Amino acid sequence: MTLFDLPLHQLRDYRPESGESADFDAFWKRTLDESAAYPLEPEFQSYDAALSAVEVYDVTFSGWGGHRIRAWLNVPSGAEGPLPCVVHYLGYGGGRGLPHDHLVWPAAGWATLLVDTRGQGAVNSHSAGSTPDPHGGANPQSPGFMTRGILDPDEYYYRRVFTDAVRAVEVARAHPSVDPDRIVVHGGSQGGGIAQAVAGLSPNVKAALIDVPFLTHFRRAVEITDEDPYQEIVRFLSTQHGVADRVFRTLSYFDGISFAARATVPALYSVALMDLICPPSTVFAAYNHWAGPKEIEVYPWNGHEGGSSVHRAAQLRMLRDLG
Repeated sequence: MTLFDLPLHQLRDYRPESGESADFDAFWKRTLDESAAYPLEPEFQSYDAALSAVEVYDVTFSGWGGHRIRAWLNVPSGAEGPLPCVVHYLGYGGGRGLPHDHLVWPAAGWATLLVDTRGQGAVNSHSAGSTPDPHGGANPQSPGFMTRGILDPDEYYYRRVFTDAVRAVEVARAHPSVDPDRIVVHGGSQGGGIAQAVAGLSPNVKAALIDVPFLTHFRRAVEITDEDPYQEIVRFLSTQHGVADRVFRTLSYFDGISFAARATVPALYSVALMDLICPPSTVFAAYNHWAGPKEIEVYPWNGHEGGSSVHRAAQLRMLRDLG
């Protein structure tokens, strides 16, 4: 790993234009309004995870298009009164795994809704997914998820993922153990990009924990990193000549910069200056647009792992202070 991006003093002021389409807000209003036509229908089935200090529920709910999405809800046993809740989104390729994989937030007294990502979770054996993606884009695609439906914003894969994620906030708020006014969204990499989007789209988020976010400042990312998943877009463009304008128009509806500019809740970001997967300039591009109170922890000598457990301690302190 090397320091390959802008120096830190420039990153702190790096605030590029979003390049968003003029109908960005109308697009997402229409998307969420269409989704609202499908009843949420959350189901919470008690699940025996052999965890004496945590009550576990196997959760299903209706996401984009009414498709059923899976999640785990972990609730500290014996807690009095409705609890604050972390809604957690996953990194690229990972699935919800098993309940005992997600115990940090319950140990701090917070309920946790761990949301499966549709179509993912068949890469790592320790984090299997259980939610299919019944809807697919019609265009050819590079292996992975980044170019699925990329020629049309309505068909793009992350339209479905972000909609599922917004509706997951409402699922958490629907459980009697959860305080509906204390929902924090969290994720790293892809999960950080999803959390960014939800914070900009949902009025029912209190704060956001965003680690080394993916899905942000697409144009710069594909131009300066050789790493996947951004390279999926490059490989697609290298064979599908003449469609670059359509591709970047689609991506403009899903760029973390635009969501950050609409998010007004407190946020704690992390960035790693040797991160080849989510370059630090792409993270600062969103962070510097964030409209609400914000802090960023910088890890100069780390790659995509970011601050790991050291940063988790900072997040736990933020949650404690939020109450």
